Amino acid sequence: MSVTSFFSSFFNTVHGDAPEEKQPENENKEEEVAEVGEPSKESEEEEVEAEDIHPVIIEECKNSAACASLTRHFEHCQEKVQSGQGFKGEDCVEELFHLMHCADACAAPKLFSKLK
Repeated sequence: MSVTSFFSSFFNTVHGDAPEEKQPENENKEEEVAEVGEPSKESEEEEVEAEDIHPVIIEECKNSAACASLTRHFEHCQEKVQSGQGFKGEDCVEELFHLMHCADACAAPKLFSKLK
């Protein structure tokens, strides 16, 4: 018994020249109706989602007194790098991490208190 015959006993052999299998006509019609048809009232009601307050809270925390110095430091770094005054390959990832850590620490209690 060869390796290929062993594996072919478990898996179907597929040939590139084989004709495509036709689906029954009633399945095709259901797919077309699902694509073309209007959404039902149930699906419209399910699509209503609450507004995400996380970005708003993060922005408030970035501008808060606790994170203001880190925000200024990050913006200064960005200006320096974009103007070409920084050293070669410099980026502001470290400053971004410090800023996001501060903003997340500030936002977490506010966010979790508003969750249902």
